[in-house]
Amino acid sequence: MDEKRVMLRHTLATVAYRGGKAIRNAPPGFAECRAGETSRSAGEILAHVGDLYDWALGLAKGTHLWHDSKPMAWDLEVARFFSSLAAFDAYIAGEQPLGFPAEHLFQGPIADSLTHIGQIAMLRRLAGSPLRGENYFKADISAGRIDVVQPAPRREFD
Repeated sequence: MDEKRVMLRHTLATVAYRGGKAIRNAPPGFAECRAGETSRSAGEILAHVGDLYDWALGLAKGTHLWHDSKPMAWDLEVARFFSSLAAFDAYIAGEQPLGFPAEHLFQGPIADSLTHIGQIAMLRRLAGSPLRGENYFKADISAGRIDVVQPAPRREFD
């Protein structure tokens, strides 16, 4: 596998780890939490992240198609987050050619998803359910580990 695909896959595993931490054990009603009246809710943001990874898979296959999904229940959006991420990772892990350059896949949907995962983490704090800080450099993250089950943090702090 070429270096660019290896890096993309490690990045996707990082998204699964960090995103999983941000969405796991969210308090009841968290999907409706907003930073302000005109901002997206946590549920809308998570639905958007699912849309980003559906788009990313299409781009990887050479199709540029965007779809805005209506948010589902939080647990369904969590499942969609991991399944859309896994589908994209599986394509990147394969031998099919990329329809767009790896750099564009990173700078578009992947980088955007990291921004939105940060927004969800901030909303957790605003909702009174903050995440513990973590030294992510020490986290047990490896390419292909995309599912909801992630390793325990190695070094968290307050």
